[in-house]
Amino acid sequence: MGSAEIEFRCFVGGLAWATDDRSLEEAFSQYGEILESKVINDRETGRSRGFGFVTFSNEQSMKDAIEGMNGQTLDGRNITVNEAQSRGSGGSGFGGRREGGGGGYGGRREGGGGYSRGGGGYGGGGGYGGRREGGGGGYGGGSRYSRGADGGSWRN
Repeated sequence: MGSAEIEFRCFVGGLAWATDDRSLEEAFSQYGEILESKVINDRETGRSRGFGFVTFSNEQSMKDAIEGMNGQTLDGRNITVNEAQSRGSGGSGFGGRREGGGGGYGGRREGGGGYSRGGGGYGGGGGYGGRREGGGGGYGGGSRYSRGADGGSWRN
């Protein structure tokens, strides 16, 4: 490959647990020369995480594979195939979405942790800062220190 910068990689999602590197390569080999096919496994369990990558030697093969395989069935599962984000651009382009799930900055919308969304955490019901419009607020929130008058006794 002329330059290591440009990779013709497809992201393949929705894989069956049974699909491994070899069956992934066999399914995609009809579209062109494959440099690497890899199913991503969970570090803890060693089990497939249900997605993988196929790297082709040229762009046309990659495009043909995306067109030919997206929405097809592989090992009994309907798979998604699209162009993988390059590794160079800050981490993996898709990974974050999965792992990020509930929690993180947005918090779970039903309240309960996270930043800025109700119930605990930073800014929400209790926690640091609390809600400053009176009632609650302060460290620990609620009416433990004041009767909900002006955001907690530490201000007085």
